[in-house]
Amino acid sequence: MPSNRHVSMIVAAGIALAPLLGPSLAQAQSKETITFAGATFAEAGRGEKLKAWVEKFNKSQDKIEVQPIAIPFSTLANTVFTQMGGGGGPDLVRFDQIDYYAAVPANRLLALGDAIKDADYKFTAPDKYLKVGGKRYGIAFETSNYVLIYNKSLVPGGKPPANFEEFLASAKAATADGKFGYAFRATMAERAGFWQDVCNFVFGFGGRWSDEAGNPTINSAKVIEGIAAYKKMYDLGATPKGADAATYRRMFWEGKLAMEVDNGGVAAIFNQQAPDLPMAAAPSPFPTRAQGLILAPLTINANTKHKDAAITFMKWVLQPENQRELQDIIGASSVATTVERSTDDIAKKPWLKVFDDQTPNAVPQLVIGLETKTPDIQQIVLEQVLKVLQGGMDPKKAMDDAQQMVTTRVLKK
Repeated sequence: MPSNRHVSMIVAAGIALAPLLGPSLAQAQSKETITFAGATFAEAGRGEKLKAWVEKFNKSQDKIEVQPIAIPFSTLANTVFTQMGGGGGPDLVRFDQIDYYAAVPANRLLALGDAIKDADYKFTAPDKYLKVGGKRYGIAFETSNYVLIYNKSLVPGGKPPANFEEFLASAKAATADGKFGYAFRATMAERAGFWQDVCNFVFGFGGRWSDEAGNPTINSAKVIEGIAAYKKMYDLGATPKGADAATYRRMFWEGKLAMEVDNGGVAAIFNQQAPDLPMAAAPSPFPTRAQGLILAPLTINANTKHKDAAITFMKWVLQPENQRELQDIIGASSVATTVERSTDDIAKKPWLKVFDDQTPNAVPQLVIGLETKTPDIQQIVLEQVLKVLQGGMDPKKAMDDAQQMVTTRVLKK
């Protein structure tokens, strides 16, 4: 056993070495550390800016420090759900909405109660989707619409397609010499993103996954039309098949991809990575203006041992100055509260207005009325879509089968 003298020498040595170890030892010991997991921290362009934004919070605090954890979008939900199921996981999580609705009934998220009161903030309209059973389990970290993003130097005539037939023709014409006309996801490895892309086609063709009463309408004529359109694009030979979103988005800012239907956060990344790229935006070239809505909530893990610290950070996020800076970072997306864009921003980035104007036509990428069952329904639908894309199954047959499986396997659980 060391003597008191030896203990004193060890402590003194630790204090002397602390300045050489980065943050001071005293500071590290005095601050309560909480972790914040999000796919955005892993994104090129936005990730580093968001980490710097979190660091502003850290510098404003004497007793709390938030450590960002970057987890790719394709693996975040599975990773965090597994950790939560074992009683652990990060204290704060930026979920996708579909995973949010799965986490609430699984008792993975902390109900915020009176900690965040509606009357204290000017929440935007999509905030209503974060109430489950009348209770709030998160705030919107980012809401984002979908439109067509295109490279004016690669699409024929430098103009966006006005309808779906022009869309196919433009994608085909832009595919040559190592460049592709369009890109989307079509693998279960990127299930969440695959679902988002399928939703945009289905919604754009007038389809919905359920009716107003919450009954599934997976084999309705308009849904089938949207799936058939997805197949047409897949078969066109104008897409980099097998490329994940990270790859084809990089291709876009490198000038190797002409078009993609994507969200405002992605447009902001393109603008940051390649500010001189002749990027523009237009309404998606489908028969209707309806497109998906990404609502990414900021939530608190029910397992957290740092509830008060996590709520302190959440309230800091909602402060007007921090909301404004967050919106500047995420670009053509919106934050939890109403933040007016400056005329200078609109002048420099006219594509911002295209995304903002899409809001009245935005539809959550969920099975409305069956939100908590969306992950199960999603799995069935996408498996059937793959049979259409890769196995040549008739879209009507595939969606009829999906409707039957949802009815017998999911709704009767």
